[in-house]
Amino acid sequence: MATSAHAYVRGNTLKFYEWLEASDSTLPQGPPVWICGDCHLGNLGPLADIDGRVDIQIRDLDQTVIGNPAHDLVRLGLSLAMAARGSDLPGVTTAQMIEQMIAGYSHGLEHPDQHVDVDDPMPESVRAVIKMSLNRKWRHLARERISDVNPTIPLGRCFWPLSAEEKTAIRLLFEDTALHDVVTGLPRHDARSTVTVRDAAYWMKGCSSLGRPRFAVLVEIREGDGRRFGLVDIKEAVQAGAPRSVVSMPRDNAERVVTGARAIAPFLGDRMRAARLLGRSMVVRELMPRDLKLRIDRLSRLEATRAARFLAGVVGRAHGGQMDDTLRRSWRDELNRGHATELGAPFWLWASVVDLVADHEAAYLEHCRRYALAEAA
Repeated sequence: MATSAHAYVRGNTLKFYEWLEASDSTLPQGPPVWICGDCHLGNLGPLADIDGRVDIQIRDLDQTVIGNPAHDLVRLGLSLAMAARGSDLPGVTTAQMIEQMIAGYSHGLEHPDQHVDVDDPMPESVRAVIKMSLNRKWRHLARERISDVNPTIPLGRCFWPLSAEEKTAIRLLFEDTALHDVVTGLPRHDARSTVTVRDAAYWMKGCSSLGRPRFAVLVEIREGDGRRFGLVDIKEAVQAGAPRSVVSMPRDNAERVVTGARAIAPFLGDRMRAARLLGRSMVVRELMPRDLKLRIDRLSRLEATRAARFLAGVVGRAHGGQMDDTLRRSWRDELNRGHATELGAPFWLWASVVDLVADHEAAYLEHCRRYALAEAA
């Protein structure tokens, strides 16, 4: 998190909502829909469905709740603003990015059934990731995640050994045939197809892994006379920090994540299942070679505004797909209300991003100070 201001944004979801609540900006109350809850650049990217088709969708739904869609817009706006600052772009460009965000979001809101095509207008950095995604196979995923295509998970810095109890629980989990369809496409093949656990390890994967169970499971899928391998991610689902609307949602956190994913990012949600493991609520999904994270480290002025429009369009489609025509029209009208004369975006969005950038910068520098002191100790 100390590597860059934008990395600090990604690692501070709960702090984001604290800052937002303390800010002077008054957000409109949008229609209650499933939102990402942690809508930053790194949580969007190419995803494959069970047929191998690829679309750009929201790819991390740990914080998903039925809530105010304005929260996703502000979170994305902050992420884009910090990416612009990290690219040494002027404040004028940030203002233009916020304008383009609203234009892209409004278009996505009105066209929720559109899917991204590699030939669509988009930033070149995004196009490059899509092309890479379309060319990836199992060997690419295996070398990237477990260092080799051999059916073992190498223990070390990222993968830690399991207890006997954990190994048994994971093996028993995959003996439940109801869970086998989480391995992509299995139900459509020979009924004699089997899934066998070949190896498993605790997965230390970033800040979200700290303090809660997360497992990487290497499975062998036998289909007729052939076989293939898959890598399954089992992750504990915990309570979301994003504010939620006063409506009914699944009480179980894994069920909440899976239900939200199916509403917001069906390419991913249809490949996820909720399960119980060692008394904990867990989300199970197979990692697909074509699933990738967007990494936009440096932006030119043109790329910045294109990225803002394109990525906000992805979020607009995710929200708009849950609304009927009347709700979409009402929410679009609300977004078009209250524009500052010199800015083609709602003033509440601009004011929120400005306030949050200031709070974030101060907190980031303090985090870096503490990190430097810890390194020197």
